[in-house]
Amino acid sequence: MSNINVQILHNSKVANQNVELVERKGLGHPDQIADSVAEELSRRLSLYYLEEFGEILHHNVDKTLLVGGQARPQFGGGEVITPILIIHAGRATNIVNYDGKLRYVPVARLAIEATKEWFSKNMRFLDPERHVVVDNKVNPGSADLVSLFERGKKVVPLANDTSFGVGFAPLTPLEKTVLEIEKTLNSSQFKRRVPESGEDIKVMGLRRGNDYVITVAAAVVAPLTKNYEHYQAIKAAIAEEALRVAQKNLDSSRIQVFVNTADKDESNAYLTVTGTSAEQGDDGAVGRGNRANGLITPNRPMSLEAVAGKNPVSHVGKIYNIASQRIAEKIVKELDVKEVYVKMLSQIGRPIDDPLQIDIEFLGDNASATLISTAQAIAEQEVANLSKLTELLLRGEIKVS
Repeated sequence: MSNINVQILHNSKVANQNVELVERKGLGHPDQIADSVAEELSRRLSLYYLEEFGEILHHNVDKTLLVGGQARPQFGGGEVITPILIIHAGRATNIVNYDGKLRYVPVARLAIEATKEWFSKNMRFLDPERHVVVDNKVNPGSADLVSLFERGKKVVPLANDTSFGVGFAPLTPLEKTVLEIEKTLNSSQFKRRVPESGEDIKVMGLRRGNDYVITVAAAVVAPLTKNYEHYQAIKAAIAEEALRVAQKNLDSSRIQVFVNTADKDESNAYLTVTGTSAEQGDDGAVGRGNRANGLITPNRPMSLEAVAGKNPVSHVGKIYNIASQRIAEKIVKELDVKEVYVKMLSQIGRPIDDPLQIDIEFLGDNASATLISTAQAIAEQEVANLSKLTELLLRGEIKVS
């Protein structure tokens, strides 16, 4: 492919820069919930289309909004007064002329089922029947984009947007640490040991030279928490676990961990009835959370394109972000390079396996002919196999945030 550019950067590695910032919004964060339920709706729609019509039809449900509810948590109990509102917005094919008959797609039912089943599987103390209301605002797509989608089914899907995806590898020690801390605190093992820890966990990592500051915002489940002393013990357990993960990954003795730094006294404790601030403290929207690799990394190039909820066939805002990350990881695995950055640019109406541009940047001293040709070959192979990403996404084997 003549549109693959490979070049050397002479910058310093991110891990060697004076200051590094990394963030991850965890499982129960309102933005992450919005991403998750939007992606689950896209997956459900895709599977329904395949089962009923033999192919995935046009849809993009990537504008989901979470409107926080109202709750009254208190030590030892509390109640949800107003439920969380999930508003699914976007576009989806809802009427199909199939075998000479008009068939209706139950988009609203699928939206409700996908959302409530996600909450059932992922939020231990939230009852989706009592604590969540789902409002479906997904409408049919515009004629031009639906036509573009239909044209692309005959050979290769056509990009339904002009946008770019970004990937990079490897993760720095701080990036690995932030990702692992959230996953550990939301693991079933930790929840068994500290069940009072809610799913709404946000981790912010800061490195100044070789000094590290990890700040964790962790919702605590009020009905399981007897009093402020108990709450303090829960915070201590969360901090201890976060510090353990950090010490395992970071080559430094100067690591500080802070949990729920807004606390002042028992009247300010971060208590929730259901384990998420979405019950009252915060709202959420698709695209405001983690990028496709699960992190928010201001020291790295990033795309602001929301990945969750976009169709897995032709929307390059989803496909190219995932493919860029896969290319970067494969290059680092096969080549001796310090860091690699991959950017893929689409052009609306162009076949998705023919990007307008792929840019691959290495941190290093020089680019040998072998390095350049190998990087190009890896990119070409990934682009040629983009259809496999659709299968992996439908099986839930690729996470989008």
